[in-house]
Amino acid sequence: MTSTLTGRKLTGPADTSTPTARRGIGVGWLFYLVVIFFALVYLFPFILQIGTSFKTDPDATAHSLNPLPTTWTLDAFRQLSQVDFPLWFTNSVVVTVCVTLGRVFFDSLAGYALARLHFRGRAAIGGAFIAIMAVPGVVLLIPKYLVLVQLGIYDTYFGMIIPLLADAAGIFIMRQFFVNIPVEVEEAARIDGASVFRTFWSVVLPMARPAVITLSILSFQGSWNELSHFIVSAQSPKLYTLTKGVATLSSGALGSGQQFPLKMAAALLMTIPVAIVFFIFQRQFVRGAGAGAVKG
Repeated sequence: MTSTLTGRKLTGPADTSTPTARRGIGVGWLFYLVVIFFALVYLFPFILQIGTSFKTDPDATAHSLNPLPTTWTLDAFRQLSQVDFPLWFTNSVVVTVCVTLGRVFFDSLAGYALARLHFRGRAAIGGAFIAIMAVPGVVLLIPKYLVLVQLGIYDTYFGMIIPLLADAAGIFIMRQFFVNIPVEVEEAARIDGASVFRTFWSVVLPMARPAVITLSILSFQGSWNELSHFIVSAQSPKLYTLTKGVATLSSGALGSGQQFPLKMAAALLMTIPVAIVFFIFQRQFVRGAGAGAVKG
């Protein structure tokens, strides 16, 4: 049949009877099977974590790689009430909220300064931030401890929060996004009499919403899962966060046995807040990460 508009012959569905077509379909199915396999390998530890949380301790020890409990029980979650889990959770929430808000604010300010303000040494400072990103965090643990002790904020909330209020990766993300915003928008705001900070706060920052959401998610996840910094910044049990508290649930913490269900139950409750935040803002996260990676 011939189209009356273009005069070109209309073709039907692709012919899959030829060897080449069948070979292409087979390769496609093989590719999907490989992807599904690696996806299951990646998800298996999480499935095992959930299943072990509802096992008894003997069942978890005898069938450690079986995600399905022989007998479903909530004993592990009840045992968490015998430790300071609510205190650990509260400390994690306080530290994470303060760090996330502070990091978004200070990283945005620093990123805007590097993107828009012209001053001597700006390129060197930008290169220094990139170099800092390559330094392993463990190298800075002892210097952090010495600084906190000298400032008199060791074993306090201030010592746990202040060193995390800014990071090089966040500054780099915000700087890359601000570079892509047209300068004409800021010039129009300045013509209307807006100051530099007012232009940043009321004009530029709302336009950087995807990058702000990306930085918020990364800051929330990073501070919520932080452990090494809290090891060197606080030692009092009343300042334990979830990561540090769960790490103390060693063998025999509440009796004999490996306590695998107890540890997995605590880890599962730790994972839920981060998963909720990510699934709510995942679209903005992907959009912000892509926009910050490309310079216009």
